[in-house]
Amino acid sequence: MILGILQTGHVPDEVKARDGTYTDLYGALFAHRGYELRTFSVVDMEFPEGPHDADAWLVTGSRHGAYEDHPWIARLEALIRDIRDTGTPLVGVCFGHQIIAQALGGRVAKYPGGWSVGLHSYDIGGQEVVLNAWHQDQVLELPKGAEVLGESAFTRNAFIAHGPHILTVQPHPEFTPSVVDTLIEHRGAAVPDDLLATARANLDRPTDARLIADWLADVLEGGPATRIPFAAKVSA
Repeated sequence: MILGILQTGHVPDEVKARDGTYTDLYGALFAHRGYELRTFSVVDMEFPEGPHDADAWLVTGSRHGAYEDHPWIARLEALIRDIRDTGTPLVGVCFGHQIIAQALGGRVAKYPGGWSVGLHSYDIGGQEVVLNAWHQDQVLELPKGAEVLGESAFTRNAFIAHGPHILTVQPHPEFTPSVVDTLIEHRGAAVPDDLLATARANLDRPTDARLIADWLADVLEGGPATRIPFAAKVSA
């Protein structure tokens, strides 16, 4: 299966040197599923010809805000709607989660409560799931027909299904402890010190990244976005 990566930003050089690019991060996340990855750097105006250039699509994270005025954002929103209209599977992570909601009629803004950094717990269908996060923006208003599948006290719209073929997640299943450690060290200036300290203290705790990777992969392979394939207990 060909998975098209719609790259909406570049990882910091320090992350790239230690853990690779977005393509490398998602290649590692989905390595057990055997996908062929094709990356389109939409942030650099490198777009596919259309939704059928891949069997499924993933929109990455970004340092940009979905509400910012860049020419590639409007073009990406149009592509997202085209992907939806063709019924091609689509997932989004962090910025991808936000831009998909915005493209389909939702609203994204900086959250008044501030930053979510490092390890966080989410309730997905009554199951506790632990993942790394790094964001200040959130989906504050849902598009028509969207269904919230998971939340935390800090991020109410954390996991969203937009119909049967689109699943988006606010946290980063592709972020390993190494990535978070590098971000704390080199990109934490805007984040309050206490949040960085807590994130650093939790670097060695396990996450449920593989669990979420399989859920995303099931959707990418044509499964329904609203089916949550978790066992009763997902975290130690």
